[in-house]
Amino acid sequence: QVQLVESGGGLVQAGGSLRLSCAASGSTFSNYWLTWFRQAPGKEREFVATINWSGNIKNYADSVKGRFTISRDNTKNTVALQTSSLKPEDTAVYYCAARWSGSSKYDYWGQGTQVTVSS
Repeated sequence: QVQLVESGGGLVQAGGSLRLSCAASGSTFSNYWLTWFRQAPGKEREFVATINWSGNIKNYADSVKGRFTISRDNTKNTVALQTSSLKPEDTAVYYCAARWSGSSKYDYWGQGTQVTVSS
């Protein structure tokens, strides 16, 4: 059974940083893109950042460019999201997801980790 488990969320003051991590088990994620999404209360889920298998292609939402960095360690089957200069509007549940590179559909999702940024 494939599982994605996020960790690293918490409460932080504006301007602070958190490192989110997502551990994948039950499968190797060769040729999978790993992606972070987030969902704030009352809002739709939105894309945050994504990274391809080799880690040489990364894309970010405009709202987090320059503040967040995505990375992955294929030897450990993990993907991380280093956040910095956090703003109250970054408050959300953050999810990691995986999709095969030949598909537009996300096959696997984690349960999410809460990030709360206080002003």
